[in-house]
Amino acid sequence: MPVKDVHDLASTPEIFKKTPEISTAIASSLGPLVADIHGSIYSLNRDFEITNSWIVHTNGRVTHMVERKGILITLGEEESARHPFLKVWNLEVIDKKTGAPVLLRSTKLQSGSRPHPVSTIAVTASLSYLAVGLADGTVLLYRHLDQSIFSGSTSLTALPKPRTVHESPAEPVTGLGFRESDEETPNVYLFIVTLNRVLVYQASGKGSGAAPTVVSEAGCGLGCATMDRHAKNMVVAKDEAVYICGTDNRGSSYAYEGPKASIHTHRNYLVIVSPPIVPTATSASATVRNFAARANPSANKDITKVAVFDLENKFVAFSGTFNEGVREVISVFDKVFVLSNDGVLSCLEEKPTSVKLDMLYRKGLYPTALNLAKSQQLDEASVADIHRQYGDHLYTKGDYDGAMQQFIKTIGHVQASYVIRKFLDAQRIHNLVTYLQELHAQGRANADHTTLLLNTYTKLKDVSRLDSFIKREASRETDELPFDLDTAIRVCRQAGYFEHASYLAKKYERHEDYLRIQIEDAGKHKDALLYLRKLGTEAAEANLARYGRAMLNSLPEETTQLLIDICTSLVPLTFDEDDERAVPTRQASSNGPSYLSYLALNRSSTPAQASDNVPPSSASTMTARPAVITGRDSAPETSRASTPPPATTTTSSVLKTRSTGVKRPSPQLYFAHFIDHRDHFVRFLESVALKRWGQDVDVTAASVSVEVDPSADEESEKRDQQAVWNTLLELYLGQPDGIDKALRILRSQDIPYDPTHALILCSTCSYAPGLVLLWERAGMHEDIVRHWIDAHHKGDATASVLRFLTSSPELLSRHTEDLQGVLQVVEENNIIQPLSVVQVLSRNGVTSVGLVKEWLMSRIRQAQEEVRTDQQLIDSYRAETQAKLRQVEELSDPDHPRVFHVTHYHQRYVTQFLLYDPELIDVVLSCAVFRRHSCLGEHEAECPNCARSHGIIKEIRRNNERLADQHDLFLQEVREGGFSTLAAGFGRGSLNAARLEDVSA
Repeated sequence: MPVKDVHDLASTPEIFKKTPEISTAIASSLGPLVADIHGSIYSLNRDFEITNSWIVHTNGRVTHMVERKGILITLGEEESARHPFLKVWNLEVIDKKTGAPVLLRSTKLQSGSRPHPVSTIAVTASLSYLAVGLADGTVLLYRHLDQSIFSGSTSLTALPKPRTVHESPAEPVTGLGFRESDEETPNVYLFIVTLNRVLVYQASGKGSGAAPTVVSEAGCGLGCATMDRHAKNMVVAKDEAVYICGTDNRGSSYAYEGPKASIHTHRNYLVIVSPPIVPTATSASATVRNFAARANPSANKDITKVAVFDLENKFVAFSGTFNEGVREVISVFDKVFVLSNDGVLSCLEEKPTSVKLDMLYRKGLYPTALNLAKSQQLDEASVADIHRQYGDHLYTKGDYDGAMQQFIKTIGHVQASYVIRKFLDAQRIHNLVTYLQELHAQGRANADHTTLLLNTYTKLKDVSRLDSFIKREASRETDELPFDLDTAIRVCRQAGYFEHASYLAKKYERHEDYLRIQIEDAGKHKDALLYLRKLGTEAAEANLARYGRAMLNSLPEETTQLLIDICTSLVPLTFDEDDERAVPTRQASSNGPSYLSYLALNRSSTPAQASDNVPPSSASTMTARPAVITGRDSAPETSRASTPPPATTTTSSVLKTRSTGVKRPSPQLYFAHFIDHRDHFVRFLESVALKRWGQDVDVTAASVSVEVDPSADEESEKRDQQAVWNTLLELYLGQPDGIDKALRILRSQDIPYDPTHALILCSTCSYAPGLVLLWERAGMHEDIVRHWIDAHHKGDATASVLRFLTSSPELLSRHTEDLQGVLQVVEENNIIQPLSVVQVLSRNGVTSVGLVKEWLMSRIRQAQEEVRTDQQLIDSYRAETQAKLRQVEELSDPDHPRVFHVTHYHQRYVTQFLLYDPELIDVVLSCAVFRRHSCLGEHEAECPNCARSHGIIKEIRRNNERLADQHDLFLQEVREGGFSTLAAGFGRGSLNAARLEDVSA
């Protein structure tokens, strides 16, 4: 892109309009510096405008310039002297009088008596060394130049004397360059380039001053040698190639054919300028051929080719042509500026990395793109994206192996699913295996990748690779496992490779998985049992909590014994595979038991170490009253003291020995496993109680040695003991042959069962002896009375309530209103006779007469009223009875005829009957009423007017006679009603020796 003058956009910058007069141009820390053939130097800004100028060589010209740290060194010719002048300027300090930079040093450059033109110069970055090459092959070296410049001397000639370090009259010096000291090379070396050779001179350090050594027999022309971007190696450009020379020998080379006029460095690029040529369509350069095709054939002008070569990535980044040849190439402001002989200044600006990569992608130069990304120090994600595109490119071309190699390099940056989807086809399954294996090797695989890889192995039935993958990886004990262990075990199980799954589970101590495989998949319960014993108590504890039920279903005896050992032993478990423990065989119950209700009623006391994998138990359904017992020694709300239970059961004689070893688990962990094994559960609980705590319900138990764990929590042990005996009590109550043991548990003074739980169990099982025993032990006499009342009388327990409320003055003071309420209920329902109430209330002197005075007076008044009423009824009944008896007597006495009193109606008709037909009145009824035969029914022998009332009486008598034969019912009524029932029986005639017959008229 051409650079224009800021004031005239149609032309080149002003300074370059006299390009033929420009002798040299360089880049400095202050900006571009341009020198002309008239001995002047011009300082330019970013717009290439002149900011300062001064005359360096009067009536002469500037031939070479070099700048470091604001210090400018110039070499030029003047008419007044035969030899070149070397001058040192301070660009950062301006002379106020002249406006030019301050001149620090000025001296003639002389080697011998004959003058020779300067061909090249070089200076170190620290200004310590300055080298000047002459056309006669001489190289002059100034040492400690910085010290002489900044010594403070005002003498312009105060420069050190140069030393001739190389002479070669037949080989002009075409290039110089310093390699300064660094961590790799502590010494300073000077590269000397001639037409035929490249030499290295050691300028400092041990061995300095020796003759230069040849490192390459390939020299170059003037301007075709320069130091690389790091100032470590000399770059030499020849027609056939570009060579890199180090301090020891010639290094790498780059094939870039064609004549070269000069080379320049720009960052990691090498700008190669070819000599002017006439463009033709047959040129070896494609750039020149393209120019020739576009140019006018009749023009016949010379052009110069400029190429920008990337040394690190080994590709041509730019190639272009310039008319009229190239005057200078300047690298400044991070850009490359090319000055043509016609005064046109062109800017070559580096494209962004993303644009360069896109260009390389379009050309399919993915390896070059990768090199470019590394040289530009792109992040890993960007490099991985290049590998991805490279892999896609190869995949499209059908190079699946090559594509997979690129995709492998994207692991960690590109989603694995992106690659996996491309290789799911059966023909590319092996490439997929390679990718999945690499994912696992780098630790980037997840559970899905492991599943896919193992499924691939199993689908291919490649057992050898499956073995290699699992067992090789599993053998790396010190490294982290490169695959998801849970997934590997799961996939092997699903595919039926139980051996591989169990290998992994056993290798990495996945006890639950190993047991699951052996029990659920392989059905090797015996191996699982042996494995559990080998695990030790702690490991077996957790796993039995999960698989205990399955083990009990398969090996009930062996598993029960193992559980007993785990819960009672304080030493590591031992097991001899050839000598199994012999245990008696029991027939397990198949009915679903309800003996796990303790788990539901005592959840709060579950041990902390209980496993979450323990399945919940199905507890018995119980209905319990509000708890009135809080412990074995607790009493009800009254002040009554609990009566100690009788000592009817003796526990085993225990020899306690302390042993240190493994920690025993809580036996409650395994209760749920015995849900279908009642008999084995009883054996387990009895054995644990005996061996762990020396407790037994059998009075004939032998002396046993109990190992006491000194580190055990006493509270936890007490809870476990209580849980064991509560469950045993429930089991005994559920077995006909266990009732005796249940009663012995309840009577025992040493067995630590829970009285409240025992009370609930006895209530649920309707076990009356246990209920009475527990009530009596807890001082709950009212419950005992209520029990017997419910059992024998089915009556109310009001008297018991009264006794309870008046059991103490304190209780009575809190329940005075309740007492009045009870008395009111007694009065309304006539539950208890007043005399019985008085007897209950006066039994202990707690209740005062004033408290029940009003109630007693009302009851007395009521009783008196009832007596008066009863007396009146008695008198009326007696009078009526006497009247009836007289009537009967009159009717029975033939000597005293009955005089009938009839109404007017009856009298009129009776008179007619007697007058006309005396025989018509031939019936006299018992009610003293005359009836004719024709007025009565066939079997009717009573008065129709009295038949209704007589029928009711007869029915009552028949019912009474029928009830008289039901003696059980009568006795039950007597138990409930007492004397009133007897009186009623007499009234009904149930107790008469002989029954009256119906009286017929």
